[in-house]
Amino acid sequence: MKPTAAKRYRVIQWGTGNAGRKAIGGIVRHPDLELVGVHAHSPKKVGRDAAELGDLAQPTGIRATDDVEALLSLDADCVSYMAQGETRIRETVDDLCRILASGKNVVNTAIVSLVYPPFASPKIRERLEEACRQGGTTLFTSGFDPGWSGDVIPLSLASVCERVDSIRISELMDYSTYEDPGFTGVYFGFGRPLDFDAPLLRPGMLKGGWGGMVVMLADALGISLDEIREVHERLPAPETFETKMGRIEKGTCAGVRFEVQGIVDGKPMLVAAHCNRLRDDIGPDWDRLSAGKTSGYKIEVKGSPSISCELEPSGEDGDHNTAGITGTAMRVVNAIPAVCEAGSGVKSILDLPLFSAKVARRR
Repeated sequence: MKPTAAKRYRVIQWGTGNAGRKAIGGIVRHPDLELVGVHAHSPKKVGRDAAELGDLAQPTGIRATDDVEALLSLDADCVSYMAQGETRIRETVDDLCRILASGKNVVNTAIVSLVYPPFASPKIRERLEEACRQGGTTLFTSGFDPGWSGDVIPLSLASVCERVDSIRISELMDYSTYEDPGFTGVYFGFGRPLDFDAPLLRPGMLKGGWGGMVVMLADALGISLDEIREVHERLPAPETFETKMGRIEKGTCAGVRFEVQGIVDGKPMLVAAHCNRLRDDIGPDWDRLSAGKTSGYKIEVKGSPSISCELEPSGEDGDHNTAGITGTAMRVVNAIPAVCEAGSGVKSILDLPLFSAKVARRR
């Protein structure tokens, strides 16, 4: 019996930065998707073929534009939105509302609190829900972390448990090969004095970024949290050295560790943790993967039974940060068929069926 031909979904890629570049290739190669438009913010990218922006060998015939009206007039099922959102939340929400109200579904990596909509700002959520009602559309937000590593992985592990006492999700990453000094470098405060007012470490910011993941796990598991706490620590560079995150002078920040803790009876029960270094010897007593490896993810479920796993992402170039960028993009690109078939509204992973990659066309 021949399989039924799958529906093809027409997609606009919005944003051509680190994740957006990976998404272009992912959309073009996906057998159920068709790239029909690309939005670029930079004048240097406008007019260029999507193949140039997405590292594809063959031209696509789709040229990037900054003309929003032209893109919204296209016949498209979904927009893959990967513009920078955390530093321009108001503009991002305006973009998302406009797209959704136009009748196009959206998969999104911006504004990470939307990973679990009940946790997001009520004002933002209400605006987005109204736009979904107007357009009869769906919005889904995810990524690698926050996202996949902190939702389906721990929930899958917990699905074999009779009792869950605690869950800890840890990103343990060497960021030295992550070429994003303008955003991640500034946001974490890398290469700045230890008393630098790093945006990510301001009160409430860690909770805003990873609290949704913690609350989503609590709701999925039927846990009532008493509060959410955030803690962090920074470590200095022992000497001056160079990274793709920039030049790190001796004494400036070269390591950031933080936890967002879901508290029950005074103790952390659900924890989203990060240990992010710019060199292997930073924070020798900080958590690592087995065998002392510094880059990957560790998910630990304590209960009956206790169960844990370690994930070691690796890109085609062998680098873990490349893998994280690709994974962030493809987590939402692979969700597009499920999102397009979902009922309208602002959705989380708990609202969608299981989805995965499809065997790709090579371009």
